Amino acid sequence: MTVLTNDSTYWRAFEENQLTHSVAHYLMAVDHLRNELGYARVTDVAGLLDISRGAASLALSHLKERELIKEDPNRFLLLTEEGERLARTVEHNYVLLTCFFENVLGIPPETARADACKMEHLLSMETSNALVRFLRVLLSNRKWVQELAQKLDRMGDVCDLDTPCPLCEPVGQCLMPKTERFQECPLVPAAESPAKKLKG
Repeated sequence: MTVLTNDSTYWRAFEENQLTHSVAHYLMAVDHLRNELGYARVTDVAGLLDISRGAASLALSHLKERELIKEDPNRFLLLTEEGERLARTVEHNYVLLTCFFENVLGIPPETARADACKMEHLLSMETSNALVRFLRVLLSNRKWVQELAQKLDRMGDVCDLDTPCPLCEPVGQCLMPKTERFQECPLVPAAESPAKKLKG
């Protein structure tokens, strides 16, 4: 692995992310229940997320402390303004990622949704907005989508290039899953190859 893909700045930022996967789903559960039933209780959240009432109660208490969830006069749960903003952001990211995986990359729906669920709470606003713009441009032209799909189908999982492409060059080896070529990048002297530096 190279410094490019293993910068501690990024993985530490991941560990410090305030919006965890579980927090995102608690917020979305409360939002969903209020939209569907008109109210949300701890037992309803527990049932929707398929967890114990005790676990839901503890998690929701933490979210109240963080002022992401509050109670109305009838003690039903509702999202604060910040909680609602985060829930909407995660939902939008899920839609964007699912659309990208399914319609652009051709990933089967079940896998696309599972992967989108794992990533939905991690996207920055900058990346999310860029993805919206990209998808709007691409999906506005059916011909582009079809051409891209055909090129991806023809490419398969094996690289047939004699030298690394701009995608693979920074890591010093081919990133195509079924290709074992370019274990040391031909465009970089062996002693200077990123992969060589880490091995040494």
